Amino acid sequence: MSDIKRILKEARDQARITTLDYINLIFEDFIELHGDRHFADDKSVIGGIARLNDSSVTVIGIQKGKNLQDNINRNFGQPHPEGYRKALRLMKQAEKFKRPIITFINTSGAYPGIGAEERGQGEAISRNLYEMSDLKVPIIAIIIGEGGSGGALALAVADQVWMLENTFYAVLSPEGFASILWKDGTRSIEAAELMKISAGELLKMAVIDKIIPEHGYFSSEIIAMMKKSLIETLKDLRQKDSLELIEDRYQRFRKY
Repeated sequence: MSDIKRILKEARDQARITTLDYINLIFEDFIELHGDRHFADDKSVIGGIARLNDSSVTVIGIQKGKNLQDNINRNFGQPHPEGYRKALRLMKQAEKFKRPIITFINTSGAYPGIGAEERGQGEAISRNLYEMSDLKVPIIAIIIGEGGSGGALALAVADQVWMLENTFYAVLSPEGFASILWKDGTRSIEAAELMKISAGELLKMAVIDKIIPEHGYFSSEIIAMMKKSLIETLKDLRQKDSLELIEDRYQRFRKY
């Protein structure tokens, strides 16, 4: 099996640990907050307040299910606009109370249904991109599975973007890329190799800042390493004033 085929398989594996798992393993005293204050509570996006090393943080992530019924409840990790608006509400709250933001991303993309489009899916994603670029608090985004399209980027306009070793981050799915380029979605592996979507390739291009090694889908070493890195990186980011944070974030994305 080629490396990229293996990465696609492992990134999409239902056995991979989820956002809620990471929250429970890394943080303490998590309080989940619900709703976008406009339409509904999207269960594919979870978020709230937690403690990390005795400091308050806001944690937001895309949640996939662990079985069929759970996936149906979570819309297979494909957020509606309400999910992105809930995430933005929590991010603006974090800015108000000077809490750093940590996001966990695992989605094939935003939900493409008619209802989602009618309620402003594109606007909700673009609003997140715009607002995140100007938030005055540190932001760290972590790809923990699939990082698909604007649905992932809507939570990834961050000061640092990390990826687990066997995940991918792409402008669209390899199947979608192959369908557009060759009118043949079965050429997804070939498309993925052209797209350069693996953690190693993206680190070389400076699209991401860190790769977190994996030894299976769960190990105490991975959790300990991630927690230590979050504490150390947030300590460094907190040394910057808000104008410096925003300028560095702007320059980070301008170089693409």
